[in-house]
Amino acid sequence: MKPYNMKIFKPVLVLLILPLFAFAGAHKFYISVTNVNYSEKDEAIQIITRVFIDDMNAVLKERYGYTANLGTEKENDVDKDFLVKYLRTKFLVEVNSENVTYDFIGHKYDSDMVICYLEVPNVPLATLKQIGITNEVLTDIYDDQQNVLHMKVKGKKKSHVLVKSRPKGMLNL
Repeated sequence: MKPYNMKIFKPVLVLLILPLFAFAGAHKFYISVTNVNYSEKDEAIQIITRVFIDDMNAVLKERYGYTANLGTEKENDVDKDFLVKYLRTKFLVEVNSENVTYDFIGHKYDSDMVICYLEVPNVPLATLKQIGITNEVLTDIYDDQQNVLHMKVKGKKKSHVLVKSRPKGMLNL
């Protein structure tokens, strides 16, 4: 190329490439996925919820001023205590329109997700008419957080996308 062509080519190249860098730090998609099932054998509502580890650590720092180490070698019992404390305030379960307490069975990690196991014991199938889930996990720090909820009981299925303005999903049996 001739020198005067290079003077034109470089600015044009920069103008063409510059907009691509605007998307390099593209906004992250904030989502969790929860599955709710009924175990006839255990007479219990069993819940598995998956949340990104880094988002959970961030919300524990923001909400409680505690630097959690979930998903790292530094994780300890206090980290778990804060995880459970947060879930109990932001993840609520109703059975037949009554708030119920669930057991935190445990948690594990899969790639960049923390998977939490919850259970509402002693729920006879004959008395189960409705399950309600309120999931406000991470909506206190991410306005665009979406909490996907899949419910399956007695052959009935229902899915919801819960957001900050609509945090509750129901399954009527």
